[in-house]
Amino acid sequence: MNKVSIVIPVYGAERYVSDAVQSALQQTYENIEILIVDDGSLDKSIEICQKFTDSRIKIIRQKNRGLPGARNTGIRHAQGKYIGFLDADDIWLPEKVEKHVNHLNNSRDVGVSFSYSAFINEDGEPLGTYQKPKFRDITPAYLLCRNPIGNGSAGIIRREAFAAIRFQDNLHGTVEDFYFDERLRHSNADATDFDCWLRIAIQAGWKIEGIPQVLTLYRVTSQSLSANMLKQLDAIEKVLEKTHSYAPEIVDLWGSRAKAVYQRHIARRAITQKSRDLAIKMSHQAIATDWRILIEEPQRTYSTLAAAYLLQLLPLSIYNQIEGFAFKIAGAIQKQRIIAEQSQI
Repeated sequence: MNKVSIVIPVYGAERYVSDAVQSALQQTYENIEILIVDDGSLDKSIEICQKFTDSRIKIIRQKNRGLPGARNTGIRHAQGKYIGFLDADDIWLPEKVEKHVNHLNNSRDVGVSFSYSAFINEDGEPLGTYQKPKFRDITPAYLLCRNPIGNGSAGIIRREAFAAIRFQDNLHGTVEDFYFDERLRHSNADATDFDCWLRIAIQAGWKIEGIPQVLTLYRVTSQSLSANMLKQLDAIEKVLEKTHSYAPEIVDLWGSRAKAVYQRHIARRAITQKSRDLAIKMSHQAIATDWRILIEEPQRTYSTLAAAYLLQLLPLSIYNQIEGFAFKIAGAIQKQRIIAEQSQI
């Protein structure tokens, strides 16, 4: 039975970290180690983690290096054949590790196995919507335009995939192995996981493939990196610039489409946060960057435009009612599609 290393980066997560660690301990796959990386946390997060007495838990302490730095430290200490990352505010369902191990064992050309995710709120309550990306036939061009893995807690990665993209540098006073590129770290934003998946797929040639099941609960909080919308867009653009240095033909063909898709994503995030002017601005900017999204992705593009304009024109109380109804319908459709896909497995 192959060992799986579960890396939990911890910084300022005292409200949620107990649930994350508990979900790791409750995995049906037993041959695991849980590496809690204390990234210089100043609250009571580590005190909470120390209350767990399971021998599979190891706490690693370091000065603050940010999320990619904590993940790199976890990889350096990991003993498992497969490595998964569980953000301290997210939750894994009990069969997650077992499902991914089976997937990776049976798919030798897959380097990253990921799952669907369900959104939960700050109190852990389901929001009724899902991250339900494409899970097969993920080409480098598709990966450039979208991050199908969706969030840092969705994937479990083959150790060989990390070994294939390893590089050395001296960023913290000594030469170390790096996997996530900490040089791309952006204040209050992080696209280093996106960069990592691109390098695994393009430079190392590993497949990225998903399991069409909800195995991750992704918590939406006001402090989420995804909430820092424009800074996140800057981080994405830095990744695209780096990718152009080693795969110029892909970025030349698909770079404008990728920027347009991420600008549209920012527009949708702005709509969710009721940022009227930003929603309109980013919707228009996405179309100006690559107008083909109007033709080739009409449903998502026109629905974003419609929502942005309704948010601008309607009283907020009325818009919230419409939005709530739309979310319920979308969530129900997503759920039915997931059930249908699972019945075919």
